[in-house]
Amino acid sequence: MARENVIVSMIELRGKDLISSQDWSLEEIGAVMDLARQIKVMRYAGNVPELFKNRTFFMIFYNTSTRTRASFEAAATMLGGHAQFIDFATTRGAEGESVKDMAKMYERFGHAMGVRILESAVDYVYGRGNAVVREYAQHAKIPVVNMADDMYHPSQAIADLYTISERFGWRTEKKRYVIMWTYSDRIRSWGSVQDEMLLATRYGMDVVLCHPPGFDLDDDLVKLAGQNARDSGGSLEVSHDPREALRGAHAVFPRSWASHACVMEGLNRFGRERELELHRRYQGWRLTTELTDLMDRHGIVTHVLPVFRGQEADDEVMDGPRSVIYDQAENLLYVRAAILALIAGTGP
Repeated sequence: MARENVIVSMIELRGKDLISSQDWSLEEIGAVMDLARQIKVMRYAGNVPELFKNRTFFMIFYNTSTRTRASFEAAATMLGGHAQFIDFATTRGAEGESVKDMAKMYERFGHAMGVRILESAVDYVYGRGNAVVREYAQHAKIPVVNMADDMYHPSQAIADLYTISERFGWRTEKKRYVIMWTYSDRIRSWGSVQDEMLLATRYGMDVVLCHPPGFDLDDDLVKLAGQNARDSGGSLEVSHDPREALRGAHAVFPRSWASHACVMEGLNRFGRERELELHRRYQGWRLTTELTDLMDRHGIVTHVLPVFRGQEADDEVMDGPRSVIYDQAENLLYVRAAILALIAGTGP
């Protein structure tokens, strides 16, 4: 498929930051998913146009990464450009250089910038990571992509919506999507699960937040997701019963996250051992074959990865016929390529 045959929405995204999926309209998100579909077809045909040719995407990582780094790097390369990995600990920023000065410098060198900052990098103080991402965006003239903070993970949420849509014939309305807390001995932030909740409710899905008492998410964002659901014709409910939540479900995302008290009070104040003890009370919250058998017969198991096997979910589930975790990971490549092409690319 030649460059001139690429069909891109007339929606203008050039120069636009992506901090939360909620910040973009459904038309803008639709443009990303449409282009991602085309790029996927073109990659399998061996003919991807260089929509990011001679472009550089700076990726500033305050935290470690497996898929986010690899998929953005591969996406930039596939489109004829370059993604440069920057470990924040090796920059002068780690010695006190201001975010403003770093942002102004990178805007002179490249065409877009990504920032990943959460959990230990912000001492588990909720909102601090998101504030840093927004500070980069405030000062940089080039577009900034949130590559995961303590509140949001938009490119992941869009890729996961893409995967669910692909599996169900590009129709998501009234599909039952269970975002299920599951046990692990790690303390994980809310970013991925909250962006999933926000985006799925905007697409008319019946979203169920299933978690033990005390593991509620951001109250304001849950209210926002409820409004999204009312506007889209979907629904949002909270359940403390995994069996009831999964009955007839079309998709489930099993993942551990920190308790509401831990996030709102801060880990240092709440106490790591106190938080882990709270997690251990619910070690039985694990996705098993017995639970997935309650799902719709076409229901799928998703995960943003890493999945902590034997804790969050059994191997039989994550390696079973319902699992789409590797397709989901692959789709990060196409969605992130589409984002780069649309916000800072050379044009179709």
